[in-house]
Amino acid sequence: MRGGTETFSLITMKKTRMRIKRRMKSKICILVFIFISLNTQLFALGRSEEDAEVKKLNNEWVLCVTDFDVKALPQSKLSVASVITRKVVERLNEISFRTRVSPEYAYYEGYEWYRARSTAAKSLSAKLDERSLLIFNGEPNWRYKQNLARVDADIEKLTAAFEEIDKNAPVIENEPVFKLTAGNTSLTYPEPPKEGNEYKFCKDQKADAFLAGKVIDFHGRYQVSVKLYVVYTKSFIYEDSIIFSPDDLDSALEEIISKLMLTVSGSRPAAIAVKAEPEDTLVLINKSFAGRGDIGIIERAPGKFIITASANEHESITVETELAAGEIAEIQINLLPQEFGNVEIPGTSDGSTVYQGALYVGETPLTLRLPVNILEYVEIERGNKQKGTAVFHTPDDIDTTLSLPVKTRTPPAKGQVEKARSMFYWSWGGVWISGIAAWIAYHTYSSSNYALSYGFYQTNTFDQKFADDNSRMYYISMGSIVAVSAAAAYWVFSLSRYLYVANRGSTKVQKTGRTK
Repeated sequence: MRGGTETFSLITMKKTRMRIKRRMKSKICILVFIFISLNTQLFALGRSEEDAEVKKLNNEWVLCVTDFDVKALPQSKLSVASVITRKVVERLNEISFRTRVSPEYAYYEGYEWYRARSTAAKSLSAKLDERSLLIFNGEPNWRYKQNLARVDADIEKLTAAFEEIDKNAPVIENEPVFKLTAGNTSLTYPEPPKEGNEYKFCKDQKADAFLAGKVIDFHGRYQVSVKLYVVYTKSFIYEDSIIFSPDDLDSALEEIISKLMLTVSGSRPAAIAVKAEPEDTLVLINKSFAGRGDIGIIERAPGKFIITASANEHESITVETELAAGEIAEIQINLLPQEFGNVEIPGTSDGSTVYQGALYVGETPLTLRLPVNILEYVEIERGNKQKGTAVFHTPDDIDTTLSLPVKTRTPPAKGQVEKARSMFYWSWGGVWISGIAAWIAYHTYSSSNYALSYGFYQTNTFDQKFADDNSRMYYISMGSIVAVSAAAAYWVFSLSRYLYVANRGSTKVQKTGRTK
């Protein structure tokens, strides 16, 4: 019995040890699993936080190449036009990314910021509506409190999310990936938009810009013009053209495409700084307002720059320059004061009102002080509704005073020019209609007269009814000739009247007389 008991005890101890080992292994496995899970979650949390810090929006910049306008090319040269379009697309495909200049970055930052705030505001508004509907429905007490607490917690989260978005501007990709539209990739080029529909066209194509081109025949050579429209300025920011012979096709395209690629890629933007005197000088760069006086450094895509500076009582000036990528130009402009001369407008018996352009400047007799050596326009209006206009050259120097007598007369009645034009068009149409009728009547009479003569020659007799019809056709033919002559005379008269009426209201350059 003892031996059996010891054997049983040993077996029991072994089983217990095995159970303990199994439990320890299972605990170790559980601990290892928990450790790995926690590390994975922590690693994922760290990755997500890191990604959230570096995540950038608007990481693609899409260009749409439109079908080049080749309507002005003869049929024999259309094949060259297709080669030009294909080469432009092939070279543009070499661009991998675009570097955004400051105004473009600001545009997309504002766009993404507005969209994020709008989305967050809509979510918050929907949740507030849900809470209002929950209160209105009036569910049982326990469910009502539970659902209301849930909705309030969601509203608190959405409010915090909206405030967070509102405080922090989104981070925009400064070097987005450059892509052509899916249509361009499959060699499909849409028609360019009509003037005024450029922005809508880009939105429909899901593009940030589009490229339009035109190929024309220029005295046996080709002229290629391209222009680039971008969404962030809602305007064309680049235009270029080149004229070349068919033998120089490759080199010419290389020249124009290389400039275009610099603009499209946006790498190393050019910069321009303008300092103009006096301080209130208005400065325009490529016809866009840039500032007044010292405008500092402005980043622009490489290309041609036209700087226009103007100030009150100073001579305006225009400066042109062309900058490559990464080039900085500093332009100093000092406007010269304008010199003025005097122009006297004599008075009339009943007095007249004087307008310089559309600006009222006084009543006659009047002396205008105007910048020297320019073309100016004035309008005189008398009390009896007579008017007179004059375009004239101002004095060449400041020591001269010129006299400008302006004749006044009753202006043409409203619609008189349109009526004369309409009469001219109708008379021209009458000449065509009567001319065609006269031609038909004359040839009809000639044919019938020939048939009558030939029948009489063959049979020595003729049909009296046919002869009477032929005689009537003769008078109709003569009448139609008289009608076309009268129509032609009336057309000459209506043309002369139209030119006279149209020129009555025109303003000619008038000579001025020197007074001293």
